[in-house]
Amino acid sequence: MKTALITLSAEGLALLQRIRSHEPEADLYVHQSVPDLPDDARSFSAIIPLTAEIFHCYQELVYAAPAGVVVRALAPVLQHKLSDPAVVVTDLHGRWMISLLSGHEGGANECTLRLANLIGAEPVITTSSEALKQVIVGIGCRRGTAAERIVAAITEGLHLAGCQIEQVRLLASVDLKADEVGLLGASSLLGIPLRIIPSTEIRQTARRFGHSDFVQTKVRLPAVAEPAALLAGRRTQLLLPKTILQGVTIAVAQENCLS
Repeated sequence: MKTALITLSAEGLALLQRIRSHEPEADLYVHQSVPDLPDDARSFSAIIPLTAEIFHCYQELVYAAPAGVVVRALAPVLQHKLSDPAVVVTDLHGRWMISLLSGHEGGANECTLRLANLIGAEPVITTSSEALKQVIVGIGCRRGTAAERIVAAITEGLHLAGCQIEQVRLLASVDLKADEVGLLGASSLLGIPLRIIPSTEIRQTARRFGHSDFVQTKVRLPAVAEPAALLAGRRTQLLLPKTILQGVTIAVAQENCLS
């Protein structure tokens, strides 16, 4: 997959270099005013002509820049949702990762979540079909747990919570599990994205959830499944507290709960 990382500032460069440390094959474009450019960075003078030049050369365009600037750069080159590349925008501090263009067809939603997981940003996806889904499944599992067992546990947990798989927007776990093969496999089998929550966020949150001495001893965290489910969404509350099913810890939360 060809990815371009584009920024106008030194702050944006620092952020994009964090992404590039995980995805070194990405091409980096930095405005000529930024000092001390990396040797392999490509300098540019203006973002509108650059965007026109590279728009159809990449599958993903990732901008660390104001969203309004990016929209103005995209306007002259947009063609069709089935041919335009994925476009993702992040603020200069990496707080938000926004799926801006070609969310479904071009893969911007998947790109947004992937990059948000890499740097601990909040993914912002506004596609209607995704916005209507309001259930998040938090998962804790032992290393080496098979994907099929995790899927079975998710299915059983949703049944206990009175939810359907079609309502699930995200699976969620902690960054210590970001490379867990079974967890990634379960996400793939179900076709549901996996949101990774930074350990520091779980340790520092004021949200209330059940604590586990076992988890604290094993991974130095107060819990995994419940805080992951609660922190992966907005205005969440638990429908199913942590429950061990098939040897997997499952918690189910619902978003947009105002009470």
